[in-house]
Amino acid sequence: MKSGLEVAVNEPNRVKTESKWKKGIKKTWPLHLLILPATIIAVVFHYFPILGLVMAFQDYKPWLGFMNSEWVGFKHFEALFMFDESVQVIWNTLIISVLKIVCGLFVPIVISLLLNEVRKSGIKRGIQTLVYLPHFLSWVILGGILIDLLSVKGGLVNRMLVDWFNIQPIFFLGDGDWFRFVIVVSDIWKEFGFAMIIYLAAIAGVNPSLYEAAEVDGASRLQQTINVTLPTMLPIIVVVATLQLGNILNAGFDQIFNLYNPLVYSKGDVIDTFVYRSAMLKGDFSFATAVGLFKSIISFVLIVVSYRLAYRFGNYRIF
Repeated sequence: MKSGLEVAVNEPNRVKTESKWKKGIKKTWPLHLLILPATIIAVVFHYFPILGLVMAFQDYKPWLGFMNSEWVGFKHFEALFMFDESVQVIWNTLIISVLKIVCGLFVPIVISLLLNEVRKSGIKRGIQTLVYLPHFLSWVILGGILIDLLSVKGGLVNRMLVDWFNIQPIFFLGDGDWFRFVIVVSDIWKEFGFAMIIYLAAIAGVNPSLYEAAEVDGASRLQQTINVTLPTMLPIIVVVATLQLGNILNAGFDQIFNLYNPLVYSKGDVIDTFVYRSAMLKGDFSFATAVGLFKSIISFVLIVVSYRLAYRFGNYRIF
């Protein structure tokens, strides 16, 4: 119980705080009204569907609903590790996502270093624009282009292999190993231009006096890049690399969904496409929900770990 003296002392502070809060609301209510539609959309499409996670612990039947479907506990989670198909899907996801992360980190760094050596600003800006463009195209469009280019019959790539190198046509989208190669290379081609923005910004922040000192010491352009540019870029490289850990189970649903087919399920099927087929095509909603929940939990843990690593090694933090 607070004494009368404490109440008397705290009352003016409380009134003053409430007055400031009301004045603040009067000034900022248009901004709150502006974000209201986005808040409603986020609640409806991101938070409300969380209630559907109960299907992972039920033998869910749409005609029975959540309330009347039979509860089966962790049955579907156990099945996730019992079926060879689901285990293979997890391995496919890890392999494809790790290749994307490693190559997607290395290629933008190399290209940004090479682009930094271009002295003519017009050429430099032209190259930047060209490599940025694929990022803004959807995988629906790019998927159709790749299917035409890589077609066994009449595809431009296979015609070049036959006419120029006398190599038999390659079934790029029908062979599992080649499919993984296409997935990784096409993803890098689409995204490396946009990823370069971060590294070009880091390079632009390098103190010019460091290059001048290195040049006075007789360092070549390559030596300046290795001993000045790369060490300066290292903190942002560490941050980007650690933050990518949270995406290790995201192999790219849009890309793979638009390119894969039953011939490459053994090498190209990933968790997201497996969940889609299990739920939407087979009607096994409970198992698909269990797989999706498993992925979400692992991704959440990896995101937390990646942020801690980014803070420890790159001094990067959001909050």
